[in-house]
Amino acid sequence: MADNASQFVGDIPENYDKGLGPNIFDDYAADLSHRAAALHPTRVLELACGTGIVSRKLKNAFGADTHLTITDLNLPMLEVARSKFTTDENIEFATADAMLLNFPDNHFDLVVCQFGVMFFPDKQASFREALRVLRPSGSYLFNTWGEMSENPFSQIAQEVSAQFFSNGPPGFYRVPFSYPDPAVVCADMSRAGFQKIEHETICLQKNVKNWEMFARGLVFGNPLIDEIKEHGSIDPDEVMGAVKERLHADFGPEPGPMPLKATVFCGRTD
Repeated sequence: MADNASQFVGDIPENYDKGLGPNIFDDYAADLSHRAAALHPTRVLELACGTGIVSRKLKNAFGADTHLTITDLNLPMLEVARSKFTTDENIEFATADAMLLNFPDNHFDLVVCQFGVMFFPDKQASFREALRVLRPSGSYLFNTWGEMSENPFSQIAQEVSAQFFSNGPPGFYRVPFSYPDPAVVCADMSRAGFQKIEHETICLQKNVKNWEMFARGLVFGNPLIDEIKEHGSIDPDEVMGAVKERLHADFGPEPGPMPLKATVFCGRTD
């Protein structure tokens, strides 16, 4: 499953944006954008932009003179991100592999990535590439999820969906929560050449307003839906209904408070 975990295609981007965005991504995107603006960059690269949840907040936080290059490996995700901008904004879009960036050396003041590093098969290569395209005194700002147990929505999605699989549990949810230890992340960044590495863990209580929409995002808004379809005998709506019931049981009626935990990292080129 790891090879396909980054394939957000078909109807996945829309369900991701509407079901997951407001519930698990928006608040961390606001935090990352605030940190990015405080660095006062003039040229910024965003990796693994997804549906543009961070992209839009970044551009809103920057001045008009800051140029933002928005990238993702998946064109369907990138097209949803593009729809959130007008043609007169100081931005450009490009497909890009974070492990082999098609940008020149020393080109950006800042590289930003929200919840994408976990999906990069070769994290050392991705860190080296981020370092390569950054100018002297440039920064790489990104975040990663904590453990699944510290983000119980993921554990619920994994455990409930696994009940429907007769040939072993689905693999997707193991990937985004596979890089939770700040010490490991910082060590990897250091080996790649980053300096002055800092990190901060951020715990939130998110009030989810609509369990059904969130459950739809958890099932239909990522490659779990592809695993369900490949199985052949599972009704995805039945899985979604079971996830919704478990969310309601664990977190209460809407709006229900749900814990989230992630860590934000910043490393400099020198």
